[in-house]
Amino acid sequence: MISAKLPDNETERLEVLNSLKILDTVADDDYDNITELASFICGTPVSLISLVDKDRQWFKSKKGLTACQTSRDVSFCAHAILDPLDILEVPDARNDIRFINNPLTEQEKPVVFYAGIPLKTEHGVPLGSLCVIDPNSLNNEQKEALKKLGAQVERLLLLRTKNNELTITKESLKKHNGLLKEFAAVVSHDLKMPLANLILTSDIVKKKYSNLIDDKGKEYLDYLKKSSLSMSDYITKILDHYECISYDIDDTQQFGINDLLEGVIDLMSIKDNCEILTPEKNIDINCNSTALQQIFINLIGNSLKYSDKEKTIIEIEASVDDKFYEFKVRDNGRGIEKDKIETIFGLFVTTGHLDNTGEKGHGIGLSTVKNLVVSLGGEITVLSELGSYSEFVFTIAKRA
Repeated sequence: MISAKLPDNETERLEVLNSLKILDTVADDDYDNITELASFICGTPVSLISLVDKDRQWFKSKKGLTACQTSRDVSFCAHAILDPLDILEVPDARNDIRFINNPLTEQEKPVVFYAGIPLKTEHGVPLGSLCVIDPNSLNNEQKEALKKLGAQVERLLLLRTKNNELTITKESLKKHNGLLKEFAAVVSHDLKMPLANLILTSDIVKKKYSNLIDDKGKEYLDYLKKSSLSMSDYITKILDHYECISYDIDDTQQFGINDLLEGVIDLMSIKDNCEILTPEKNIDINCNSTALQQIFINLIGNSLKYSDKEKTIIEIEASVDDKFYEFKVRDNGRGIEKDKIETIFGLFVTTGHLDNTGEKGHGIGLSTVKNLVVSLGGEITVLSELGSYSEFVFTIAKRA
């Protein structure tokens, strides 16, 4: 018996194998289906998906064998990975110098015929093999089928690699968002507190020293207070923006759309000169309710702030199909210029209009809306006619 030598790239090979985090994992139908097919097509009682570890070969899937692993010293697959580009075929292991006196050829049901197709990564690093074992040989069609099944195993391993990378990225983003929230809390305190002091101080100075300050001075104090309030509101919106896009979208709830909208309307203290028409049917929604609530708060809030009509009318529609929920929010406001529509969802992008209180928007709300819609698996568009209406249409993906 001759044990297989180590591949030239053994260190790299083991690093890649371990990065898959697949060794000693539980049975998986995706792999088991392939070994079942390999046995059926090749007409062999035994088929294995074998991964060659440092000192052993471990079977991710096995058909016709009870053992979960064997020593690498006696492994046939350890020989197969030495030539990653071709199938290893052993007609009779009992007469092959590499396997004479191998314990696997001397057991009650010995390994006689062996055929193994190496399993490689997308960069050609061999990790193990898909093999079949039987007293008989394979014809050319069976060998080709075995190669194609091996390619399917490689795709499964590649998919596992990509999923592992996504998991690492997700954990990194989660950690980043946690640090961002901590930073936001510090910024909120360290910036908003001085601004609050400026607002309070300007009021005190104006009241206490009213007789000593001329009208121009009082105008400056009012401007100082107004600027401080605007900056405080700006900071609040920035923090809300990053808080919104860090929602756990997988945290879903079942609720009626009109139930959610009634809560939104109550929060916003709608005035008598505004009429909000909710959907005729209270369709059931399954998604992150907090995220959807924030979308409606921003869209309805914009309709209220930028209305130029004596009576504001906001119509909300909701529908559902096999894959998406669709929502429409339409108002009878001043509308949006055509040349502004393409950029309106950009962060810090504004139309330049003043709202009903004489303030200029910060260009944060609609960017937040788009980020939330995308995170919910949907898209958002806007239709508008200047001086007549604006209609925002967005979808969110249905979740199981």
